[in-house]
Amino acid sequence: MPTSSDMANAKARSSGPELRSRPLAASFILLGGMIALVLGIGVSVSFGAADIAFSTVWEAVFRFNPELTQHQIIQELRLPRVLAGAMVGASFAVSGALMQGMTRNPMADSGLLGLNAGAGFVMAVCFAFFPGLPFSYLILYAFLGAGLGAGLVYGIGSLAKGGLTPVRLVLAGAAVSALLVALSEGIALYFRIGQDLAFWYAGGMAGVKWSQLNVMFPWVAGAIIASIMLSRYLTLLSLGEEVAIGLGQRTRLIKLAGTVLVLILAGSAVAVVGAVGFVGLLIPHLTRYLVGVDYRWIVPCSAVLGSLLVVFADLAARMVHPPYESPLGALIALIGVPFFLYLARRERREL
Repeated sequence: MPTSSDMANAKARSSGPELRSRPLAASFILLGGMIALVLGIGVSVSFGAADIAFSTVWEAVFRFNPELTQHQIIQELRLPRVLAGAMVGASFAVSGALMQGMTRNPMADSGLLGLNAGAGFVMAVCFAFFPGLPFSYLILYAFLGAGLGAGLVYGIGSLAKGGLTPVRLVLAGAAVSALLVALSEGIALYFRIGQDLAFWYAGGMAGVKWSQLNVMFPWVAGAIIASIMLSRYLTLLSLGEEVAIGLGQRTRLIKLAGTVLVLILAGSAVAVVGAVGFVGLLIPHLTRYLVGVDYRWIVPCSAVLGSLLVVFADLAARMVHPPYESPLGALIALIGVPFFLYLARRERREL
């Protein structure tokens, strides 16, 4: 008797060769991507306003000497920054993959659907009314803000005649994001906290500390592990809700669990790095093109590729105009905006 996984794979095979699962390619991406990520972290730690030799980086990591200035730069400034970039990239990429799988919307992304703007708005409120709030509380409020943004987008998008479509959902996301960003800027001007919020507007990892990573890591690691555990059910859901229900899947429970994971991943990432968009849009599409539609491969491969993108984008942000830094969000948008326009045009033809 065929299992649900067999039926899902059969449906994927019948949909065309581009939808087949490619475990060999996925294994290569996971192995090669992890090696490239380790090398990228080493290069990113070495390069900066003061270039540091690889041997010094190795000594600072494994034989730290607090009396050496270069060791202090590596341990206190560069290493937490690079590790934060890897976690943020994985968070945005996995949250985008979950959203696209649950909604079957190829344009789903935490930045496009209001989650980033919602988290940023709540951060502005916290800076204005609760200054000095510990980061452990900020990250919790960022989760709530992401949920606020998503709720507004889906609520407004559902009011349109004919229900939700990918383009309508993105239009609602753009409207809600513009509103929340405007409110955040108004709060920043009135309470004179514009300098504090400028970091979140531009997006970047300068100033990330170990204390922030210690709070962020358990949330991100737990959410990514849970996403991998959920990925088998997400594969069936991505083939259609009727198919999933016919195979005995509890689709509402799957969507609820996926939504909670998306809020955790997007909220924690925005709390650390700011409003960086398009990572969750680009990486899942690239991953599906390389490994097929099986989310048991898409989720971990998206995490690795997302980490690679943000780590190398942050390195480029420091090297474009040294010793000054370019906004991380702007560099990623140079790739993300044309890809978004391509998707929007394709979806318009399919409406």
